[in-house]
Amino acid sequence: MSYASSRSFLRKQMTMISAPQLLTDPFLQLPTETSVRVVWFTEFPGSKHIVTYGENLNQTAVATTSKLSRTREDQNSRVGNQTQDGQVYQQPIKRDIWRHEAVVTGLIPGTRVEYRVMSVGEDGVRVGSNVFTLAPAPTSGTPLKILLTSDHQIKPMVAANLQKVEETVGRVDAVWFAGDLVNISDRASEWFDNYDGNAFFQCLQRHAHYEMDKNGVKTIYTGGQIIQHAPMFTCIGNHEVMGRVSDGNLNDEFDYTIPRASLKGIALNLSVEKSLKDNSFNTDTYEEIFTLPESKEGGKTYYAVSFGDVRLVVLYATNMWRTPNLDAEAKGRYRERNADFSNPENWGYGQHIYEPIAKGSKQYNWLLQELNSPEFQQAKYKVVMLHHPPHTLGGNIVPAYTDPVQVVERDENGNINAVRYEYPINTDYIIRDVLPILEAAEVQFVFYGHSHLWNRFRSQSGMHFLETSNVGNSYGAAWGDNKREVPTGYKEQYTALGDPNGLEPVVPTIAPLLDEDGQPLPYIASNDITVFSIFDTATGKISSYRFDLRQPDAEVVKFDEFELKFT
Repeated sequence: MSYASSRSFLRKQMTMISAPQLLTDPFLQLPTETSVRVVWFTEFPGSKHIVTYGENLNQTAVATTSKLSRTREDQNSRVGNQTQDGQVYQQPIKRDIWRHEAVVTGLIPGTRVEYRVMSVGEDGVRVGSNVFTLAPAPTSGTPLKILLTSDHQIKPMVAANLQKVEETVGRVDAVWFAGDLVNISDRASEWFDNYDGNAFFQCLQRHAHYEMDKNGVKTIYTGGQIIQHAPMFTCIGNHEVMGRVSDGNLNDEFDYTIPRASLKGIALNLSVEKSLKDNSFNTDTYEEIFTLPESKEGGKTYYAVSFGDVRLVVLYATNMWRTPNLDAEAKGRYRERNADFSNPENWGYGQHIYEPIAKGSKQYNWLLQELNSPEFQQAKYKVVMLHHPPHTLGGNIVPAYTDPVQVVERDENGNINAVRYEYPINTDYIIRDVLPILEAAEVQFVFYGHSHLWNRFRSQSGMHFLETSNVGNSYGAAWGDNKREVPTGYKEQYTALGDPNGLEPVVPTIAPLLDEDGQPLPYIASNDITVFSIFDTATGKISSYRFDLRQPDAEVVKFDEFELKFT
């Protein structure tokens, strides 16, 4: 190559590097009978953002643009040149990200059309996506394959999991995501461009580049091209909630969520909504990223939607995760740290619930109304999705899903020597209040996550429960000798093994894993085996698949299947 050619090649490469790029591929949201929303992100505001679609891409929809208000990077980000803590960021720094959304209209039910997006930077440079396909909401009777997933949280096996979804099933028609989409909701790189190559959108759009090393065999997984073609319906998990704003790091903000009732003694201008959120908790980033169905009462946080033969009811049922550890330095589920006894401003208030769902609450009344609606009652399949498990072998179901009862113990001089939290099991709001009305409404299927494993249950009436959250990693199952970490000597009894709410897990029907004695296990909780589930509305069957990353050339195994009955 000549000197002149070399200079020309270098200039071209530098132009390519400095040219604007899309931060994500487009993805689909909120389909109706004749339309669907197309959403994508950039790190520049741009001067024009459009979707071209239809035959020969000859139709155009212009996007509206908004800016995410809380996305930041911090000491613990893994993005750009920061591969270790604090290399670039010493405190949370705002990261400017723009969201573009266009409404594609005039669609015909059952007909897919091609589309692509284009953004024009301030310098006039255009950048576009590849061509994908979209469709409006399916009508009744349309056979659908729906991916059931949850708890990605930039965990190690997610890219492999979603790659195997695409390789096994092909294009799915929708994604139901039962919460915990990322780990720290305000950390931008976890959504878009985590250094390890396993950010949320990277994995769901086949742009991941995550290397797994199992037994000395290294394999790179790319995720699946899924949400470019299929709308996604999500619910809020505890990792979608951010807490009190600080100058520390984003991990601390996530950890420091407190119930709003505890702010009574703090001098705040609580008439200002932002002040309230900045001092308690918020789901702003989650709500800014997604366009979801909305209810009048709960907005995007809880809603219901009809999709083909399914009526999907999405609840906001999650609480603050705190450690079960009982050590003196634990700000935990069951206690405050010894050092904080005299400093209530540092208390964590146990596993407090973010949105009330007990009988008489706004969400409960909305749910009761939804269960009595014609849209729900006339649906072939009646499904409820939430984050917190009603039944599981996982650790996160204990203690009961109820408001913590604070117990302050003092010595004879009035000094605090313990701050404990009790959770009366007979006031578990999901079990006491929600499940009875779901049973009465003949809900066939309840889908959830949170405990990072696969297990399922069936009630006496025939209602199915599935937790299929062993997507990226697992924390084990309370089975055999593996007991949950629970307190002793407390007023309440906390269940160390099994499902605390009284159901026996269902053993997989096709190819269960076996224990050391050759007996079938009723769960999968593994850091080597990843699991996904598919709901086929044509047959009413929900099938679960597993893939062992220690054997990258092995086949995906269907290990369980059950069928939803309808009247």
